[in-house]
Amino acid sequence: MNKFSTLAVFLLVFSAFGYSQTKRDMSNLNEPVKTYPKTFSHIGITVPDIEAAVKFYTEVLGFYVIMEPTLVKEENETAIGQMCIDVFGEGWETFKIAHLSTGDKIGFEIFEFNESKELKPNFEPFRSGLFHFSIQDPDVEGLVKKIVDAGGKQRMPIREYYPGEKPYRMCYVEDPFGTVFEIYSHSYELHYSQGAYK
Repeated sequence: MNKFSTLAVFLLVFSAFGYSQTKRDMSNLNEPVKTYPKTFSHIGITVPDIEAAVKFYTEVLGFYVIMEPTLVKEENETAIGQMCIDVFGEGWETFKIAHLSTGDKIGFEIFEFNESKELKPNFEPFRSGLFHFSIQDPDVEGLVKKIVDAGGKQRMPIREYYPGEKPYRMCYVEDPFGTVFEIYSHSYELHYSQGAYK
């Protein structure tokens, strides 16, 4: 068999393989698509004093600033103005917004509305909806102390999930503006994985 015949046979086999692969791929079109896990983008909180909140979350929790506190006006001329009217309705006139980010690239959006100074947050875990978020730091004790020293609150003793077995710890705290959040010593998966650290 000369080299041209060898090449012809190779192309024929390759084409047949490609056809069968395409046919197999096409047959998957009728199969239900599995939902893939989405990633977390950001969380938004409202505070009475946005400058003080940016100072707290950057100096105490170490978040970094993506956008300094900025005034947003109620108007229909820009995409941001239209977007905000869609979200908040009409009549808010102005508000301030800042964008921060955590060490793992999760966005932390801070708002200050004209009404924010009078409307304090209520911790209502029994009401449907979001009632806390969680921060991860292996030094739970140190972070809790920093939060309290900066004007926040420690809402409970630091607790262990598996005393004497695994080093997983947690604590609920409150920032100086009344927002409640939780601190984990380890990742969410490790906290709830029975086989971890055994």
